[in-house]
Amino acid sequence: MSMNETEIIKKTIEYVKKELEGEGSGHDWWHIYRVWNTAKKLAKTERANMFIVELAALLHDIADRKLNNGNEVQGLKKVKLFLQSCISDIIFIENILHIIETYSYTSQLKSKKGMSTLEGQIVQDADRLDAIGAIGIARTFSYGGHAGRPLFDPSVKPRLNISAKQYTGEVSPSINHFYEKLLLLKDLLNTKTARRIAQARHLYMEKYLHQFYVEWDGEDIV
Repeated sequence: MSMNETEIIKKTIEYVKKELEGEGSGHDWWHIYRVWNTAKKLAKTERANMFIVELAALLHDIADRKLNNGNEVQGLKKVKLFLQSCISDIIFIENILHIIETYSYTSQLKSKKGMSTLEGQIVQDADRLDAIGAIGIARTFSYGGHAGRPLFDPSVKPRLNISAKQYTGEVSPSINHFYEKLLLLKDLLNTKTARRIAQARHLYMEKYLHQFYVEWDGEDIV
């Protein structure tokens, strides 16, 4: 990576930290940091363009509808303006914006298509790995509390094969989120490395859910 690219990465880190200051839904700077760190490792293994991967990973949540009052278009404009402030290559900027616009689970529900570039696949995999396992469990309940969702309601069954509209527009208990998204992610990953990492994290979630129901029903009380 060139000296100029390194400086742009530093500037991006400062920008993202400032934008996400005080964010409490599980999409804070430390989520970005983990995704960025994982994406770099995946990019090295998969031999992807490191500069594209790093920028897209660092900026991937800045346009998120949850952080822009539901207005993803406005969020993308914000990202574009930032990129234009430090990069002159229009095609390069559009590549980054395309990844940010299409990496999310909601976008995949809408389009039914996978990521078109290796760099996009890596950023998507890194973000999804942070949504499963021990950290994924913690983030699920962090977001559930932030959004005012109930922990669990046995009378509300998980929604299977949901649409993008249902996923973004309907409230569901936090436990249901495991069945509606998190337990599905293992089979939606793009790279061999990410799929290998996901195995243990997926198993951990299954064990956690088993223990949750044991305690919910008091089966461990003798």
